[in-house]
Amino acid sequence: MASERLTIALICTECKNKNYYQVRGKKKEYKLELNKFCKKCGKSTKHKEGKA
Repeated sequence: MASERLTIALICTECKNKNYYQVRGKKKEYKLELNKFCKKCGKSTKHKEGKA
C-alpha cells in the first residue's frame, strides 16, 4: 500500500521564502494558492504551492 499523501510547501510570491508545510492527496487538479502571513516580509502575501 503506497501512501496517497504528499507534503507540499507554501512559498511566498514576493520573497520566495518557504513558510508553511501542508499534506494533501496526490490526485490534484490545481495548485494551492492562499493568502498567508510571511514572517520575512512582515505582511500578508499570496503563497503558492511548491516542492517541500
